[in-house]
Amino acid sequence: MSTTEEARMADVLKRQRSAFTAALPESMAVRRDRIDRAIALLVDHKDAFAKAVSADFGHRSTEQTLMTDIMPSVGALKHAKKHFEAWGRAEKRKAMFPLGVLGAKAEVVYQPKGVVGVIAPWNFPVGMVMVPMAGILAAGNRAMIKPSEFTERVAEVVPKYFAEDEMAVFTGGVEVGTAFSQLAFDHLIFTGATSVGKHIMRAAAENLVPVTLELGGKSPTFVSRSADQKKVGERIALGKMMNAGQICLAPDYLLVAKDQESAVIESVKSGVAAMYPTLLANDDYTSVVNGRNYERLQGYLADAKEKGAEAIEVNPAGEDFGGSNGNKMPLTILRNVTDDMKVMQEEIFGPILPVMTYDSIDGAIDYVNAHGRPLGLYYFGNDKAEEQKVLTRTISGGVTINDVLFHNAMEDLPFGGVGPSGMGNYHGVDGFKTFSHMRAVYRQSGMDIAKLSGFKPPYGKQTQATLARELKK
Repeated sequence: MSTTEEARMADVLKRQRSAFTAALPESMAVRRDRIDRAIALLVDHKDAFAKAVSADFGHRSTEQTLMTDIMPSVGALKHAKKHFEAWGRAEKRKAMFPLGVLGAKAEVVYQPKGVVGVIAPWNFPVGMVMVPMAGILAAGNRAMIKPSEFTERVAEVVPKYFAEDEMAVFTGGVEVGTAFSQLAFDHLIFTGATSVGKHIMRAAAENLVPVTLELGGKSPTFVSRSADQKKVGERIALGKMMNAGQICLAPDYLLVAKDQESAVIESVKSGVAAMYPTLLANDDYTSVVNGRNYERLQGYLADAKEKGAEAIEVNPAGEDFGGSNGNKMPLTILRNVTDDMKVMQEEIFGPILPVMTYDSIDGAIDYVNAHGRPLGLYYFGNDKAEEQKVLTRTISGGVTINDVLFHNAMEDLPFGGVGPSGMGNYHGVDGFKTFSHMRAVYRQSGMDIAKLSGFKPPYGKQTQATLARELKK
């Protein structure tokens, strides 16, 4: 990376922080205007974004980009616009006894943090910038953005709507990303792989920058014996085939009752065929993003088959993928998978679906708990007692019951991971709070509370009375 680009990042950070400090307190009217401009940016350029993303992927339909990048971003920004003034009101807190009785008052005030860094991935290149931006702008912050080097269209558009001391974009590869992560932001949000998240956190630690990490992982899908198998097949197929499985929340593997394995696999195959009767020339089906990721996925399949897995290719029209010159892949369902296979060790991020079997739901729960805590967890079934067992005995970033992905679509629910799948939350009021500093404000009464409570030396009878009262069991 050139020293010029590194110097520009440092200069923009300095200018953004200076502008932020000079503008304090950031008015609600200014925040609203920035949200409006962000919405306009998305709506005005929605078709250009869709075209650019399709070119980056090799193919992705306009409808999918509008549904999975543009619409959620606009929805998040509109939701923030409607509620941010209420979110920003000071919260009264009860002063502890005897302080409250003697006239003391306490409250929490929400202040913007300053400059927020955003590092976004390639799979939803607009949404992973603009959905968190709703909370960033609503809270009154400035933003610096590092999009994926594979998808940099946002860099062309942002300067048309925002001054550089409000929002700025920096493009480039790994070196630029590394330097960006080392900047002394007031908060940093990163979406991407767990392995990269470790480097991001380590770099941020040098400046004690607070981080929000959305890292993905292997999201398990429990299929109960009580589940409606037709719905199971349709909904898992939708979640796994959307964006060709290149979603951090895609169902990564199935946990199916041993005696229902074949039936569940058939239901998934039927679900795929209903949505995608053909694949290669089907505008609705997305390509794997590039040759590197295509080869990575093919390597997972080769490794699994070599170690004893049965591969079931879901290719409804019997098309010749080997003869195509693109990176589209059909869904491959894997049976007889084991933990020594790469496909069960790493986040798949593509159209491969391992199926594991269980004798009892307790065994399936034990398997999930023996592995890293996932970003998403899914349960299909109509057995409420079993559902509660899965919910209370597992830990994950979020959960969807009788479907996949949809907890992420709820703007009023916090979105984030836990442990290896991430830390921190955004969306809605939770995003506003993430990108705000919760400032404690205490107002002392006119009385000498320290003396009245026995806190002021010389210690005496009042001190002993306070200690005796407060240190009871």
